[in-house]
Amino acid sequence: MSQANHDQEDFWTNNAGPTWVAYEGPMDTFLAPVLDEVLSRAGLQNGHRVLDIGCGTGGSAVQAGDAVGPDGQVMAVDISATMVARARERTAAQPWVSIELADAADHPFQMPPFDHVISRFGMMFFADNDAAFENISSAIKPGGKLTFATWGQIQANPWFTLPAQIAKAHLGAPPKTDPDEPGPFALRDIAKTRAILERAGFKDVKGVAANMELTLPGGAKEIAALSIHVGPAAGTIKHFEADQPAQTRIQSAMTEAFAQFDDHAIPAEINFFTATKS
Repeated sequence: MSQANHDQEDFWTNNAGPTWVAYEGPMDTFLAPVLDEVLSRAGLQNGHRVLDIGCGTGGSAVQAGDAVGPDGQVMAVDISATMVARARERTAAQPWVSIELADAADHPFQMPPFDHVISRFGMMFFADNDAAFENISSAIKPGGKLTFATWGQIQANPWFTLPAQIAKAHLGAPPKTDPDEPGPFALRDIAKTRAILERAGFKDVKGVAANMELTLPGGAKEIAALSIHVGPAAGTIKHFEADQPAQTRIQSAMTEAFAQFDDHAIPAEINFFTATKS
């Protein structure tokens, strides 16, 4: 594992991991439209052997396991020990689903190869995209399929931009990050991502930017409450060690900002990629 991916492992295990476990329910609900679309495009069938990359707390692994049934097999991997432990709990009733602590970028996947690889937001964190997708390609049988989702263009995703702007206005600017480095927007460019997949040995590579809406039952107030703990505002709050009154002001401002959207549904641009192993 590269140093950059060691950094990702540490972040997702010790920083983001416990938060995602704590807010598993709202996160699963908020991102459900994305996972539903990944699974719809994948078309998993009974008996398929499936690899789920970046399974997080296991919601995707559970649904993939339901799709392939006991005659199939799902191997779900994540680099976060914290989230892997939770995913194992959630899939305990599905013995044909295994949850592995592994980095898909360089893990030596065992034969037989997979019929399908899926991922909801698990592909954007590789230190070396070419090497990672070559390794993933090697785990898929000829004619097998790859289906995954990434975040689209930054400006088209206000769930990131609005909290970042509000937290910055209240606390100051956090250290700058490069969106092309491993992170949520690393694969926002469809043409570049398609080229990576083609170099890795995939054909019939397709990428489409879909306009979606993300919401929670509690509307803007619940989305703001989640955004205090997950996403760029959470990072800024942690960086500046903001006290509770400051957090309350930020959350109130985010509630107002999110309320501007019809039905408090936050628009999002999601990239969906499909490809076939040559």
